[in-house]
Amino acid sequence: MKLVEAIEIASTEAPLIITRSAPRSRRDALQNESLFHMPLIALSILSLAKGRSKPKADEIGKLIGQCFEHSLATFSGSSQELGWSANLRIRTVKALTFLESTNLITINKNTSRLEATSTGKKIVDGAIESEGELCVFLLTIQREYRNICKERAVEEKL
Repeated sequence: MKLVEAIEIASTEAPLIITRSAPRSRRDALQNESLFHMPLIALSILSLAKGRSKPKADEIGKLIGQCFEHSLATFSGSSQELGWSANLRIRTVKALTFLESTNLITINKNTSRLEATSTGKKIVDGAIESEGELCVFLLTIQREYRNICKERAVEEKL
């Protein structure tokens, strides 16, 4: 799969994603298949790796699940814990492998943290500048990741 194709697929699937502010209806409800598409997961990983607080490679599957769970209305208040989904974790590893092989992300060998390359940052910036559904989703994912990092920092102080 080429990167341009991945972005096009993620952009077409973005309307299927429901954020907290969007009304919830059964026909619009997020289906597992649209949630687990690798282009969306890959863009989410890139989005997290672009920020100041870099995620650890061994935690990325759970972090993506937690971010999706907190930012998508379909899972808001649900008893499902998406962070523990084996299917999502497997696809996250595949997406991470794709990002590494295309040199969009590097893993720091000393800290094992993900870092977006300049090309990876340009892709996320381009998706955010499009100001569409995908933009809203990526910004929501970034905000949820910052919230998770802040929660962890507070827990460590206690």
